[in-house]
Amino acid sequence: MKPISSRRRTSARALLATGLITGLALVSGCAKSEDDAAADKKPAAQGGSGGAAAASGTGAGGRTCTLDTFGGKKLDLKNATVGFSQSEKEANPFRIAETASLKAEAEKRGIKLLTANGQSQFSKQISDVQDLIAKGADLLVIAPLNSDGWEPVLSSARARHIPIVTVDRKINGTACKDYVSFIGSDFVEQGRRAADRMIEATGGKGEIAILLGAAGNNVTTERTKGFEQRVKEKAPGLKVVFQQTGEFSREKGQSVTEQLIQSKPGIDGIYAENDEMGLGAVNALKGAGKQPGDVKIVTVDGTRSAVQGIVDGWIDGVIESNPRFGPLAFQTLDAFTRGEKVPQDIVIKDSAYTKDNAKADLTKAY
Repeated sequence: MKPISSRRRTSARALLATGLITGLALVSGCAKSEDDAAADKKPAAQGGSGGAAAASGTGAGGRTCTLDTFGGKKLDLKNATVGFSQSEKEANPFRIAETASLKAEAEKRGIKLLTANGQSQFSKQISDVQDLIAKGADLLVIAPLNSDGWEPVLSSARARHIPIVTVDRKINGTACKDYVSFIGSDFVEQGRRAADRMIEATGGKGEIAILLGAAGNNVTTERTKGFEQRVKEKAPGLKVVFQQTGEFSREKGQSVTEQLIQSKPGIDGIYAENDEMGLGAVNALKGAGKQPGDVKIVTVDGTRSAVQGIVDGWIDGVIESNPRFGPLAFQTLDAFTRGEKVPQDIVIKDSAYTKDNAKADLTKAY
């Protein structure tokens, strides 16, 4: 994650990737969408914000992976070809910033980067990665759409001893056999922190709804788990009375919230498992004649639009999930291909935006 000022909260449970440099100077910049239709959704330049940095501690019980254990030979990363598979159409600010971060770091290091985009179609993403392998990718960075169903890719990569690093979401496989490392947030902790914010915003009482992320990946499962655990533990007077997937999209988040308002007109709060769904919920509330603050909204990601929503009074808190994985991903691949140990799980720092810091930190959002 990006270095975070002392004013901003970091996850108490975030863990450090052993052997990786946490003080890395990281790349940022204006992320450019490859989809012309999404031009109006492009985030502005990232001000003082940077790339993802490992947090302090060691993930997965300190388990590491080495080239000897994984299989393969040492490789000079500068002479290698790296393939990056993006999962979703780059209209979502998270995906725009994620791809931009990988491209910027590859350019900075002078590394050949092949890219592909699955356009939110899992079968296409599988085909994309197979194509990257066929085109000669020596290493792979994958942002998986789903966690399951990767065996065809894993088999192909394993047969050629191609190291894989996954970012943001996990692939259900065996670390240091099917893939080398996962780099991402502690999603359960994100859910807990979102619950803390919701409890504070509602006073720990009332009826709330959850806009679930897309089914079939660990992010949705873990953000839901952490949220529900914390509410049960700390606020028994806060009842989850509605859950439905918004598929991580603004349009779906809006339509689901419109249904919610019809069935539960007195809803007190909405936990959206990403910013896009939360912004869709805001649109639905505006359409229903609600005023800022009538329904408490807490989201996860840290996009510029969501943080602006805090400034405008529509959103009560945003738990950050930093998409700028480029520096850590290439640092991990570099260390691994030189024969060094790398952690199997690299958990990154996550900050948060509240009414206290949203206006001042708006330029740090993506």
